[in-house]
Amino acid sequence: ISVLVMDVCDIEILDTTKTISDFINDKIKERHSVDSEVPFHVANLDDLHQKHIRWLRTLPRVKPFYAVKCNSTPAVIRMLSTLGTGFDCASKGEIELVLSLGVTPEKIIFAHTTKPQSHIKYASTRGVDMMTFDCEEELLKISACHTRAKLVLRIAVDDSKSAIKLSQKFGTKPSVVKKLLERCKELDLEVIGVSFHVGSGCTDSLAYRQAIEDARHVFDTAVLLGFQMKLLDIGGGFPGNEGFQIQFDEFSKVINEALDEFFPADSGVQVIAEPGRYYVDSAFTLAVNVFAKKVVMDDNDRVMMYYISDGVFGSLNCLMYDPAHTNVAPYLHRSGEKRYRSIIWGPTCDSLDRVTATYWMPEVQVGDWLLIDNMGAYTVCCSSDFNFFDKADIYPVLSAQTWNMFNFPDMPFLYSGSYTKFSQLLTCIHWTPSTTLCAPHKCWAP
Repeated sequence: ISVLVMDVCDIEILDTTKTISDFINDKIKERHSVDSEVPFHVANLDDLHQKHIRWLRTLPRVKPFYAVKCNSTPAVIRMLSTLGTGFDCASKGEIELVLSLGVTPEKIIFAHTTKPQSHIKYASTRGVDMMTFDCEEELLKISACHTRAKLVLRIAVDDSKSAIKLSQKFGTKPSVVKKLLERCKELDLEVIGVSFHVGSGCTDSLAYRQAIEDARHVFDTAVLLGFQMKLLDIGGGFPGNEGFQIQFDEFSKVINEALDEFFPADSGVQVIAEPGRYYVDSAFTLAVNVFAKKVVMDDNDRVMMYYISDGVFGSLNCLMYDPAHTNVAPYLHRSGEKRYRSIIWGPTCDSLDRVTATYWMPEVQVGDWLLIDNMGAYTVCCSSDFNFFDKADIYPVLSAQTWNMFNFPDMPFLYSGSYTKFSQLLTCIHWTPSTTLCAPHKCWAP
């Protein structure tokens, strides 16, 4: 079915006879037909949808504000906006992007504690009032150019069990909280809440409990100073795929129990979070072309060396810069049998551009394609054009079933199976009749 796509998202809707594997194979055939080795991502928007449903069921009191920095693909923003999430933006550019895709200012938190003054002024002109701070110097900038700001004090918490520690760079220490809040009073600034981040790749779910208890103490101090505290932001750090050593459900259990103890439902406090990789990590699959091959001998054993069309200076930069994502498992888009010790290199002339050092896989030939799952978090957003190799294309896709759910809620014959209780699902994802994800383009279903 060929029809129009709404705005710049280029979302492709696939009919019910197609699978994701079919879609990838079709794209590979297209590449072969034009003699192209350009890598590409397939962004499965149905995966985002399922992640959102899981979030609502598992953390019902916590409203997600998606961390745009993690993956700013327009189709991802559009999908999450349609699902009803808010957005955590860290710069003027991120705010511009989400506003351009139809997000309203009240659904944005400017969650960067050290902001250029011009960015604060821009937020003020666009009605983005909610923002974080952690020091007096930031307060002085805000008081000079955004007096309507609704401030959220970021506190430093224990992130010693996380792969990426953030409290060494952001967050105020408990010993200076009172002094900082008193300075807010002097500057006549409104403080509405507290935020924290336990770090990415957190391996101890109890870190959230301690951080929530720490936030409770700050709330109590602020209330005594006369502030009306109504927001708790529990940050990010949630795993995005099932391979992580602690699962999302375990984090959720600890968080729910801590919220019930320190911020009960009748406290009047709104709770939000800033998930990034949780939503997008497993939604993206990267396809790379093997454009060169070399066989070397090591103690009479054959070792395969492959050179692929994306690497650590492109989408696979996570291998160097994201301690929460330190390995990948490429696999053939077709089946294979005997496995050989293999070294996989990226395309650039830098010897740092190594994707795997020792990896066992079936032998592949020049022109074959490898697939890599769980490539949605901190990958495309950090890709460079070093050596001017092509950056990976992105193909956002959505099943016809899910698209019909959003666009034809009064036509039940267009969906079936688990979606029979459609009105209940629309309620839980905050769907309204005016909400439109996109117009159909080409149809598929996973």
